[in-house]
Amino acid sequence: METTRNFKDDKTLPLVSVITPSFNQARFLEETIKSVLVQDYPRIEYIIVDGGSTDGSLEIIKGYAEHLAWWVSEPDRGQTDAINKGFARARGDVLAWLNSDDTYLPGAISEAVAFLSANPEAGMVYGDANLIDEDGRLIGKFPARQTDYKHLMRGHVHIPQQASFFRSELWRQVGPLDPTFFFAMDYDLWVRLAKIAPLCYHPRLWANFRLHGGAKSVAADDRCWPEMVRVHRREGGSWFSWISFKAFIRPFLYAWLPVRLRVRLRKFI
Repeated sequence: METTRNFKDDKTLPLVSVITPSFNQARFLEETIKSVLVQDYPRIEYIIVDGGSTDGSLEIIKGYAEHLAWWVSEPDRGQTDAINKGFARARGDVLAWLNSDDTYLPGAISEAVAFLSANPEAGMVYGDANLIDEDGRLIGKFPARQTDYKHLMRGHVHIPQQASFFRSELWRQVGPLDPTFFFAMDYDLWVRLAKIAPLCYHPRLWANFRLHGGAKSVAADDRCWPEMVRVHRREGGSWFSWISFKAFIRPFLYAWLPVRLRVRLRKFI
């Protein structure tokens, strides 16, 4: 099932399309939706792509349907497929996706648009993100900092996906996301974007990144780095590289570490 809505907004402002992929995240989904809808930016096209949830998510989505540009609830091939499906519908000048267990902080979208408007050379802007637990308690801060193609190829990502916004004209050049990636589809996109435009870090707090037992960041971290190595090799990188070394040692180093320490170590490893 799906529904579509037309917007009547100030056409002089860039339209921002936000995609939320979701599957059985009813516990967090409403908070995510509200964090988008309370943004002070007037031109937001919000799209939710649900993978056929059976946990009450559909009822939550229907409750906010009048505020959505488009939504669908049907089986899909996973998160990457859902994001691609949403962006295929998106009409925005600026694109972002916000997972259904993460949230925006007030003013995030207006500040991101202001940065991109003031810096036309920037292909993407990203800010800072809090790390929160399943109950919304602050447990740390994502180690965001400036990165570029060279550093990305070494595995120095430092981009909180929840706090990133990129231009749709670049997406049309490098998208869609590679559906064979389960975890590192955002890293793959950052690498492709960084080849053609600067990715700019703006030290403003824009999002909450939720860490909990059911999150992919926790449940499937061991799949992330092998996928990142795939990107590195596709770009002509060597097997005997820093990113390959990190991918090799991380499973041994991280096996005994709590989740919050794993994320904090990204600053160094």
